[in-house]
Order: sequence, then structure tokens, then C-alpha cells
Amino acid sequence: MIKFPDLLDKKILITGASRGIGREIAKSLASQGAHVLFNHRGDEAKANELKAEFEKIGGKASPLHFDVTNGQQIKTAVDAFVKEHGNIEGLVNNAGISKDQLLMRLKEEDLNSVIDTNLKGAILVTQALSRGFMRTPGASIVNVSSVVGLMGNPGQCAYSASKAGLIGFTKTVAKELAAKKVRANAICPGFIQTDMTDKLDEKVKENYLGVIPLKEFGKTDDVSNLVCFLLSNASAYITGEVIKIDGGLYI
Repeated sequence: MIKFPDLLDKKILITGASRGIGREIAKSLASQGAHVLFNHRGDEAKANELKAEFEKIGGKASPLHFDVTNGQQIKTAVDAFVKEHGNIEGLVNNAGISKDQLLMRLKEEDLNSVIDTNLKGAILVTQALSRGFMRTPGASIVNVSSVVGLMGNPGQCAYSASKAGLIGFTKTVAKELAAKKVRANAICPGFIQTDMTDKLDEKVKENYLGVIPLKEFGKTDDVSNLVCFLLSNASAYITGEVIKIDGGLYI
């Protein structure tokens, strides 16, 4: 693992850090010695388990109680942390859900929940941190989009729309905050191996492999390594970019 010295003690909030890619990103940041902040929705026992896990790896960790779809909860939690510890210096908007269904069968409540979590949530969290970021030159935002936000995918109209929206949001934020030396970038993972994808039928996985030029699935640390780079000063002249991690799937 590449070390980024400036991430040491850097206060970075990551949403959706309880599982999958988000958890691996949080663990990578902890191994860099960062102060990892993560949100939870009220399960104190689970939050304390995560805190202990991240701190055992080498970083500091602080759970924040908020739902990404609740603007007031976000503001209250962020303001309380900043008052005690100072401005947050990095953000990874990773929280996301999927309600896969063909357009004709998509339920309105499923559409709302996907857009609210994946897109509105990222906007609300970024908004809550934006004033502090403007007083923190070198702050960096990483939005976790998806390759399907670029290319679409049958049965994922709500998910792909939310992830495409994240890309437009990223570019706008990059332009709005650039004068204060705050950066925003988006990453677009392809098929990344997680506990969730491991449960897929073998035939489904074979079909995916057939269209990936590198003929293998990505690993969670492929994603977390890139996120650490984008949060660090090593990427100080990169903003408004959309970076694919897909083994060539989008070629």
C-alpha cells in the first residue's frame, strides 16, 4: 500500500462505511493514520464496533449519528464535531443503495429512496461541510459514482440516473469551490468483488467477465487506493475528474 504522509490525522468523513467498498475505504484511511469519521443511523453497538475496528488498524475514529437523507441531522452532527475537533478536511460520499427493476415496473417509492440516498444524500452532506471546506485549503471531496452512471444498464434506471447525477454534481462543486483550493472528483467503479457480489450466480459472474477486457473483477483495495490518492496532496492539481476503475469495461 502506498503511504500518503499528509493523510496522517486528517479528519475525513465517509458515508456508508459499514460494509463493502465503503468499509474498505475507511480501513485504508485508518491505516494511513487518518481520523476517520463515519455516519450511522442509531445502532450505537455497531458504530462502536466499527470505531474499535478502525482504531485497531491505526487511525482515530468518530461515529456521527445521522441519516444522509436528513439535512438537519447532518448539520447537527457535523456542527457538534467541528465545534469540538475543528474543521473536517475530506469527504467521501459513498453511501448508496440499489433497487434494480425495469423502468416499466419501477415503483415510485423505490425511485425516491435511490435518488434520495445516492444523490440527494451526497448533496446534503457536501453542503453541510462546504463552509468549513472553504476555510480549509487543500480539502478534498470524492464522490463514489459507478460505471453504470456513464454507460447505463438494463434494470438499473434509478441507480444509473443517481450515479450519473453525482458526476454532474461533482463537476459543479469542483468549479464552485476551486477558488478556495477545494477539490472534488468522482470515481466510477465497475464490477468490484464484495460480499454482495460473491452471492451472485456463477453464470451471472461469467457473463460480466466476458465483457471486461482484463478478464478479472476489481478488488476493494483497487478503489480504496485511488480514494486515498485523491484525498491526499499527491493529487493537488486534479479536480473535476471522473476516473473509472473497471478493468476496461467502458472502453
